Amino acid sequence: MDRNFQRALSLVLKHEGGWSDHPADPGGATMKGVTLANFRRFVKPGATKDDLRKITDEQVATVYRRFYWDAVAGAELPGGIDYAVFDFAVNSGPDRAAKYLQGIVGAKQDGKIGPATLKAARGMMRATVINDLCDRRMAFLKGLKTWATFGKGWTSRVSAVRAEALKMAAQPDVEPPVVVEKKVAVDRPIVPVSVDAEVKSKTSLWGWVTGIFGSGGVGLAGLLGADWQTVLAIGGLALVMLVIVILLRRQIIGAVQDIREAVQQ
Repeated sequence: MDRNFQRALSLVLKHEGGWSDHPADPGGATMKGVTLANFRRFVKPGATKDDLRKITDEQVATVYRRFYWDAVAGAELPGGIDYAVFDFAVNSGPDRAAKYLQGIVGAKQDGKIGPATLKAARGMMRATVINDLCDRRMAFLKGLKTWATFGKGWTSRVSAVRAEALKMAAQPDVEPPVVVEKKVAVDRPIVPVSVDAEVKSKTSLWGWVTGIFGSGGVGLAGLLGADWQTVLAIGGLALVMLVIVILLRRQIIGAVQDIREAVQQ
């Protein structure tokens, strides 16, 4: 997983050391494992050895990620296997490291780690892949002409890589945390101003009708002394208003439902 890049890089740099320009090293001049050729390719075209000596940590990380980690699909390999293949790539080239991994997992050995290789690697025990890869890596190194010069250091390096890779393989690959949206409870719904205006508009008729009946109830007390013609007129008016309410019943109910839906949105 890509979460292992910084950890894997720090482990690689422990073995790469600082400045080196050994005449027996085919890589030529290197600083923290970065060759002059790769420094020119990824950081500063036309750089000199003095420029390479002054390489920054950010520049080192850029070269390692682009030339090695990405080349072996380190971000997609299972934990532990990613580091073992990465260190192999740094020491002996990405193409060779990829082909050795493919040979172990039974994928086509074309040096390009794609979906088929990743699927095969994920289907095997991580410890099995790591141990097999380190064993084959050691066999390859022992066959090099420079074994007599660098053999002791290579043996120590591969042994350390094996141990650290197995530790990483024993840890679960942690996925990014899932962010869960938390709903905030509201005690009382807040009625927007526009909805409130609509409520007043649609309930004006109902308020007018009920207002007449309410005031009529109060006015009846004053009718006790009124003549029968006045009482009859008031009663007729009340009857007419009752008929209006009955006729507008559906409209009133519909208006109330509309208001409820508007408030709940």
